[in-house]
Amino acid sequence: MVGASIAFISLLLGLFLQKQANLPLEKITKWVNAYLLNIVLPALALLYIPQIDPQWALLLPISSAWFTFLLSWLIFGLLGRLLKWDMQTTGCLVIVAGLANTSFLGFPVVEGLYGKQALPIALLIDQGGSFLLVSSLAILVGSIYSHKEGNLSEIPLKILRFPPFSFLLITIAMSILGWRTPEFIIPIVSMIGKTMAPMAIFAIGLKFSIDFESLSSKFYWLGMGYRLILAPLMVWLIYRNFLPESSLEFKVTVLESGMAPMITGSIVAIQYDLKPKLATLLAGLGIPISIVTILFWYYFMG
Repeated sequence: MVGASIAFISLLLGLFLQKQANLPLEKITKWVNAYLLNIVLPALALLYIPQIDPQWALLLPISSAWFTFLLSWLIFGLLGRLLKWDMQTTGCLVIVAGLANTSFLGFPVVEGLYGKQALPIALLIDQGGSFLLVSSLAILVGSIYSHKEGNLSEIPLKILRFPPFSFLLITIAMSILGWRTPEFIIPIVSMIGKTMAPMAIFAIGLKFSIDFESLSSKFYWLGMGYRLILAPLMVWLIYRNFLPESSLEFKVTVLESGMAPMITGSIVAIQYDLKPKLATLLAGLGIPISIVTILFWYYFMG
């Protein structure tokens, strides 16, 4: 309840500051996004990734996040080419619709519906799936679809210079080698990590606005349709062949696949100038809309 209250206050603060004419809004937004991407994401990588013990049994739930992101890239990439969308729109949909809000929204929903025993599965999907994706493939997509020049050889260098990706490589190596984050660092990175949700919601508030044109845009509803309906449907159809349908692992995997668009994914899209207004609207309005579809999937799976 406290977390939800803080998030709500952060959203109101962002919306309030957005209306102040004398504030350097673009600079504030840039600073907040830089803090989230260059400080918070590396801190979360140090906090969580080295603690994951690589095991084959963990791959099925984790792979669902990778599957839905790659499927998003395939679908929107093909549609963008066939229907001649601009690169920024395609990139925005790939990233924002391709990533689910598996932590800020996913954790409390999963715990509320299935109890505390479901949280470790949700944590694996988030840290081994969504978090790794937003720190790696999302950056690759952002680099490709925001690239104005024809020199694609610059993209690997852009990715390697991006702090979350560098820390991701370091922490994956630590996990494989069995090295844990030093105990004295954990309280620091944990404190920084706790600022993720309120700062991300604050960043959404700074950019969030609703107008008829945005809500009537086919791109908005294509992104929402993929994220809330098609993605969990494909996971349900495919993963039922590998996990018992009555198992907690299967139900949590499908439910996490149907969460609203990931706020951090929209921050990455904004950072790469991939239709910031569309990215903000997908992540911002996605949360209240997803409540209906999440309940549908919950009752559908029994």
